[in-house]
Amino acid sequence: MEAPVRPWSQHLANLARAAFWLLLALVLLLQLVGSRGIDRQRSAALGQFERERSSRVIAMIHRQEAASLLGVPVAGSISIDDSEAVLRAIRLTPPEQPIDVILHTPGGLVLAAEQIAKALVERKGKVTVFVPHYAMSGGTLIALAADEIVMDANAVLGPVDPQIGDMPAASIVKAVGIKGPRNVSDEMLVLADIAQKARVQVASFVVQVLLKHMPEKQALQVATVLSEGRWTHDFPITVEAARLLGLKVSTEMPRTVYDLMDLYPQGGGIKPSVWYVPMRRAPAQGGSTAQPSPDTRPEGGGAAR
Repeated sequence: MEAPVRPWSQHLANLARAAFWLLLALVLLLQLVGSRGIDRQRSAALGQFERERSSRVIAMIHRQEAASLLGVPVAGSISIDDSEAVLRAIRLTPPEQPIDVILHTPGGLVLAAEQIAKALVERKGKVTVFVPHYAMSGGTLIALAADEIVMDANAVLGPVDPQIGDMPAASIVKAVGIKGPRNVSDEMLVLADIAQKARVQVASFVVQVLLKHMPEKQALQVATVLSEGRWTHDFPITVEAARLLGLKVSTEMPRTVYDLMDLYPQGGGIKPSVWYVPMRRAPAQGGSTAQPSPDTRPEGGGAAR
């Protein structure tokens, strides 16, 4: 009895399925190998920084990382997982050993940021927070716990006024005050009550953090400025503004911190919109053309972040 002859379309379908699974396995393998390679580079950079400063270095860097095996970008922010990891690192550090925290974050969960700030402010050893680009909201709350904040000359901090959902707590309270309690819904009244409590709680916590470095009167003033909602939540607090608030801020950013940031590229495979040649160029003298001097960045084009 002769076996039935399979049509060519079925053979083609089988080949297509086999090619799909082979391609998927290759993509997963490349993701796994690539992530391990970048992890090793990050660990080496952190180890180098620790040796340079004889400190415990903790990096909390939030970008749109390729978080899944298929490279789906997920925006990062301060979470309970972050606070657990940071607190674990602090527990493993001797009390007198300095701690250096490298922060690059848009903020996140208030509870997580407060846990980290409380643990840092209670340290005996010196705590230094490095901000190469920005540390907003909860990131600023953590930076306030440091004995010294080292910022890039163009880096910024931000207000720590609480947000209720996607609305500023201060604006909720103000809206109810303008319209009057009788002219708003019960839901808005509840939100206003929660918003007012959040404002008091955050301001009180900021005062307790700042008392390590400031007299009580100054700590109250700074806490009020940062938490009352006088600015929008993304208002940039520059180096000069931070110093005017009485914060101890330096701009002596170590080169190693910038090198470490290069190991946290924007995820998702999106082509950068800004390109530059990573070379330092000496200023021209007497109208002559200056020769470029090599930078310490990796060779080739780079994307500004």
